[in-house]
Amino acid sequence: MAPAVRGLKGFVWQKLKSAVFDDFRKEEEWKIMLLDDYTTKLLSMCCKMTDLLAEGITVVENVYKDREPVPHMKAIYLITPTKKSVDGLIDDFISKSSSRYKAAYVYFTDFCSDSLFNKIKSSCAKSIKRCKEINISFFPYESQVFTLNIPDAFYRCYSPTLEKTKDKDAVLQVMAEQIVTLCATLDENPGVRYRRYKTEGSGGKEKEAILEEDDDLWVKMRHKHIADVIEEIPKLLKEASSKTKAAEGKLSISALSQLMKKMPLYRKEISKQVVHLNIAEDCMSKFKSNIERLCKTEQDLALGTDAEGQKVKDSMRVLLPVLLNKSHDSHDKIRAILLYIFSTNGTTQENLDKLIQNVQIESDSDMIRNWKYLDVPVISSFVAQQHKYPRRDRSKEETFQLSRWTPVIKDVMEDAIENKLDSKDWPYCSRCPPTWNGSGAVSARQKPRASYREERRSSARLIIFVIGGVTHSEMRSAYEVSEAYKSCEVVIVSSQTFTSACALPSVLLATLTAFGSRKADKLVQNCSLWKEDKY
Repeated sequence: MAPAVRGLKGFVWQKLKSAVFDDFRKEEEWKIMLLDDYTTKLLSMCCKMTDLLAEGITVVENVYKDREPVPHMKAIYLITPTKKSVDGLIDDFISKSSSRYKAAYVYFTDFCSDSLFNKIKSSCAKSIKRCKEINISFFPYESQVFTLNIPDAFYRCYSPTLEKTKDKDAVLQVMAEQIVTLCATLDENPGVRYRRYKTEGSGGKEKEAILEEDDDLWVKMRHKHIADVIEEIPKLLKEASSKTKAAEGKLSISALSQLMKKMPLYRKEISKQVVHLNIAEDCMSKFKSNIERLCKTEQDLALGTDAEGQKVKDSMRVLLPVLLNKSHDSHDKIRAILLYIFSTNGTTQENLDKLIQNVQIESDSDMIRNWKYLDVPVISSFVAQQHKYPRRDRSKEETFQLSRWTPVIKDVMEDAIENKLDSKDWPYCSRCPPTWNGSGAVSARQKPRASYREERRSSARLIIFVIGGVTHSEMRSAYEVSEAYKSCEVVIVSSQTFTSACALPSVLLATLTAFGSRKADKLVQNCSLWKEDKY
């Protein structure tokens, strides 16, 4: 029996089972399932083909592609309410005599517009046995992380070239509606707060390894520091050695591979270990070859102090080795220049021009200059009203020298749970109920039960939304805070995910924007629509 799917992925799968598969379970006959690109990715994140087989699905097809007709079988369409997907549905039932399937069960991931619905109604209504909106318009990235998959959201919200267009309103509305589907899936009606941000306008055959939630080793290791992971390797090797009664001493990956062939009983377990050992070794080799020195520079500039706690007196002297290193790519150098600018609260126009010319990043210089649109003083003469988030004292926390920076968003999570967020910086759009005494975050839902207080303590949830992307260090923060505050689970969401080498402080300040006041009101309105069973 497959292990239970964790967290958000489990919630999504359970909702799909109850909203889609339970609809036709009583019919006890095999069916074909039609998916589009979005729903293919969604299903792949929360279930396997064996799970679909258990639900009576015998074949999975792409709704966009030509397919052989199977007129004796019914078809389930799990699709997005877009013209392309709807056209794929209609094409399967153009006429009764040429229908590809016996009947259709249609499930939309989101709200279907009147125009598309009327198009379906006039084209193939007689062939459709059921049509529902299940409202799952997000991807469960990890058990406590999900993404809206809108990589250009930050540009569309803050680009000065789009300031006079309605594109910003459109993307904010779309993201608000997507977050509502998350709340509906989690059965939450949350209190909403937001931050305003004022702007100026190895050998052998290669195999693909799938890292997923039901891989216990991956879940355990994925957010650990590389130094911690490297410490785990000897333990894994020793365990593998004892199970296979191999000689004592250090085993290589190639030796483990040979043991796998000789010991079929342990093949599956050891193969997982080999995958993670390979990943750790690859990461460490890249780190040692180039990234170690870059990380030291970034940490010193971001914190303003070195590993010994001494204040950085000359930021340019710290920056230059990175700029002169030919092994660093242009994006690494741009990130370092930005950290230098942030640490010095701006630079002169002459100095900036020299940096850009000497590093030869003229074509990408807008990545630096455009920060002025977020009120970051790129040029020291630029008058900006930049508000820095007050940081928690973490001087007594144990950290690695090359990972001393703590994401600002972790402070926000902890302050929210402890009810310490400044209401001037984080005004409410909707409040939690008065039963919340500030000891922990809580859903705004009300349940008339005697055990409500105990239930709240065990199921409170804090949902953090960031426009522009979240890094893996910020994802890790959600798990760390959830572990530290047992009464509250932290879920983090963004328009996309990043894999940057370092979380920049000002990047986080700029992306911790969520919604402007008017847009936050729209989110609350959408939440109230769901509360009225329209979602």
